Amino acid sequence: MKTTGGIPDIPTVLVTVLLAGPVLAGLAGTAAPAFGYFPALGYDTLSLAPFRQLVAMPGLADSVLLSIGTGLSASILSLAIVLAFVAGWSGTRTFRRLTRLLSPLLSVPHAAAAIGLAFLIAPSGFLVRLVSPWATGWTRPPDVLILNDPYGIAMTFGLVAKEVPFLFLMTLAALSRPHIQDYFKAGAGLGYGRMATFFKIILPQIYPLIRLPVLAVIAFATSVVDVAEILGPTLPQPLAPRLVDWMNDPDLSMRLTASAGALLQLAVSAAALLVYLALESLFTAAMRRQIASGRRRPREFWRRRFALLPMLVIISAMALSLVLLALWASAKSWWFPAALPQKFSLSRALETLHMGSSSLAATLVIAAGSALIVTALTLWLLEARDFRKRHETGRLKVLVFLPLLIPQIGFLFGLQMLFLLAGLSGTLAGVLLAHLIFVFPYAFLALSDPWKRLDPRYAKAAYSAGASRARVFWHIRLPLLLRPVLVTFAVSIAVSVGQYLPTLMIGAGRVVTVTTESVALASGGSRPAAALYALLQLVIPFIGFTLAVLVPALVFRNRAAMRLEQAAFR
Repeated sequence: MKTTGGIPDIPTVLVTVLLAGPVLAGLAGTAAPAFGYFPALGYDTLSLAPFRQLVAMPGLADSVLLSIGTGLSASILSLAIVLAFVAGWSGTRTFRRLTRLLSPLLSVPHAAAAIGLAFLIAPSGFLVRLVSPWATGWTRPPDVLILNDPYGIAMTFGLVAKEVPFLFLMTLAALSRPHIQDYFKAGAGLGYGRMATFFKIILPQIYPLIRLPVLAVIAFATSVVDVAEILGPTLPQPLAPRLVDWMNDPDLSMRLTASAGALLQLAVSAAALLVYLALESLFTAAMRRQIASGRRRPREFWRRRFALLPMLVIISAMALSLVLLALWASAKSWWFPAALPQKFSLSRALETLHMGSSSLAATLVIAAGSALIVTALTLWLLEARDFRKRHETGRLKVLVFLPLLIPQIGFLFGLQMLFLLAGLSGTLAGVLLAHLIFVFPYAFLALSDPWKRLDPRYAKAAYSAGASRARVFWHIRLPLLLRPVLVTFAVSIAVSVGQYLPTLMIGAGRVVTVTTESVALASGGSRPAAALYALLQLVIPFIGFTLAVLVPALVFRNRAAMRLEQAAFR
């Protein structure tokens, strides 16, 4: 097998162009209008007027504080819940059971999760209905501001419910390193409790592997739009949804203000990241003192149960929310305070589905197309780097995470202008290209670990027998990796279906998907229709994950050894 030194391979160059190119071009396209340069609208001189107009906007400081406060608190809370649960329960039967429940929640799009939670916790939601009127006396929804509360508490909970499954799976992948369970045994032998062993011995080793996902979560949570539209405060809104409103304002000069606001959003997310890094340094220093003290804390009965409780609440809330989506989608009448619908009817759901067939078709085309491209590109990249004996580096990880570390809204404004100039704005192809930027990182995360775990002796034996590189890939690696490849395809579909902002901005209102429709319907108050579209966001990824399970079982039904190989990648 030949190696080619430092010459970049084609897949790496292609991925660099796909990920870094649009981000940098979009940032440039955002910065120019922010400084008053937008020749298409007649602004051809540099100016600070957009920033002066931005600063004069009412409630701007409140919007900034809301974005930082909700995003940072949701991210830190999610990380704390995940680490406490893993520390207290890793390797136990409870841990394995909850892992099976948490994994599917990753495929639930943010908008669908937010709509389901709104049905659960709203003043007229399921929890209030359960205790009304027999316990509360309420025959009408109470006049309490639970959703869209001014402090963003509901929005923070919605973000936590979605980010916990993501961070948990990232931590689970980091825990797949060898000898982790041996460290638990060694800690127990030295008199440390399970949680003390995790935080003092294991966490310092795995934290570098989950640090980039944590930073990506902070960048996303401080600039989220769809969850903020459904659960967030309204007067004023967090900064990101206000920017979208300004960009869509009929007064075209507001686009300059929106671009200046996009740069402010970048600064807001950067400030949140700096605050987190400062807290991280303080936590590291505190842990060093704890390790040096030698304090063991072997009795952790109540700490472990306290660590389990938030995870159970999140899983229960998410599961109940998904059930409520199904109930609302099939309900004909469901008046307060009834706990369950008075009448069910599928005719209205079918009629709504027929009216929205174009958005469903667009969703399927974009999701399947982007999933197929990114899965193939990921396989090409991993195979090329493996052939050239190039292992995963920090630079490659940063490159892959780049579109997730920079707030979408920070560069999508500029990217929208570039797509407009290229004639791709408002087209299916344009939206599909935009989705590739955000879907590829998840496809790479899903497939890179199974690829690394593939036994290299299979390929070496084939090469020694004279097999070509293509033959080794198609006849050995791809069959062995069939299940993880199909799971990657399903994950990519789920990520693409959940993309709200890229679809809204690059689609320019002419490309409508079930996600953009569900957010619009949720804001409009049509619960059955919003529930139906949110449910469609779940059904499409569910079909993908079902195929990822069934296809390997059918293909390898007569090959017991291959079934064992596929099971090794679960």
